[in-house]
Amino acid sequence: MAATPRGAGGGTRRWFGGRAESQRAEAQAAKDAAATAFYELDTAQRDLRISIETITAVDDTPAARRAVADFEALGRRIDEVSRRYIEAVDAHDLDRDDLDASVASRARSELTAAKDELVRVKEELDRFGNGLGPLLGTAETQLARLAPAVERARQALLAASNGLDALREAGLKADDLAARLAALSPELTKLNQGAGQHGVQQTLERAERVQREAGAIRVEAERLPEKAAEIDHRLVSLRTRAQALTTRAGQVDPVLSELRRRFAAACWQDLQHVPEQATQNVRQAEQKLAEAQTARDGQRWPDATALLSTVRALLNTTDEAVSAAGDRLQRLNAVQKDPQQEIQRTRFAIRDAQRLAMTGRSTPDPRHAGPLDESVNRLERAITSLQGRHPDYWHFLTETEAVRQTVARVVSQIREERGGPH
Repeated sequence: MAATPRGAGGGTRRWFGGRAESQRAEAQAAKDAAATAFYELDTAQRDLRISIETITAVDDTPAARRAVADFEALGRRIDEVSRRYIEAVDAHDLDRDDLDASVASRARSELTAAKDELVRVKEELDRFGNGLGPLLGTAETQLARLAPAVERARQALLAASNGLDALREAGLKADDLAARLAALSPELTKLNQGAGQHGVQQTLERAERVQREAGAIRVEAERLPEKAAEIDHRLVSLRTRAQALTTRAGQVDPVLSELRRRFAAACWQDLQHVPEQATQNVRQAEQKLAEAQTARDGQRWPDATALLSTVRALLNTTDEAVSAAGDRLQRLNAVQKDPQQEIQRTRFAIRDAQRLAMTGRSTPDPRHAGPLDESVNRLERAITSLQGRHPDYWHFLTETEAVRQTVARVVSQIREERGGPH
């Protein structure tokens, strides 16, 4: 807004009687009213400028940019009406002793017009300010969040740093966590530089990110002693398991000898590699265990954890292979002694599925009947394969298992179609 006009607040004057003095009083009243309107407009503009600066500090959306442009346009309009008001004040010296009544009347008219313009623009400014409510509310909320968010980020960094110090005092290293914490140092510098340099929204996001990452570092630091103890326990447990598997692997050869002696080659050929593979796996597991121990001693926790996972996978594979040989002998012994149990189990599954397929129907759905009929035929062929001097009992077992799986799929399909439980 332009500068205040000279004499805008009135002054001391001599009093004269008559019409001229009456006109002078009316002109002075118009001048005072215009001055009041001028200052009210100036105050409103100053207050609104603070609101606009609050919005622009936080918001760069099209709506915010439009508000700034509209405020600048209003500012130009305010400058124009202020200029006309000042010209009207400066054009008339109402304190002159020889003030003519017509001059006073003209001054009153011009000052009243200037006041009316100032009031109209003030009303426009008020309407504009009222429309800023949502933008201003959002901006003030963001600013209110700023200081607490930055403080939370600083406290999170301090807690993470203290957590690492506690680890070092306990004799534990956490180089990876220390590196992650050091990487947050530039972010702290930017937080300390403030929103004025980096923007409110960016500073809020940075504070939340620093708090989140520092919090994660602190949590991992707190868990590290427990993690170290867990790694120590796993080293002992897996070492014991590897030793036990070495003993169990040595028992596979006698099992294979019995399988070779009593059953057809098809029943055991796929197991011949088990002893050699078990020995290799256990040897490799022991090597990885040694590497894991070295990593643990060097407090390279991620490396130790990864190596122990590899050891566990190797031992699981070996365990399954060693168990498979014993399970094979057990199942072959059972079916050789009494194949009828396996046959009846499979027939029961087929009959149960057939009854389900016929429930509520006079003829079965071909989509269900076809697989079930083929399952019957497949079972009969498997039974026939048991005839002869050296039956392939393993083929028989795998066939009956495949039949039951087919039947189970048909049952699941029927129940799904009928909306019943699986």
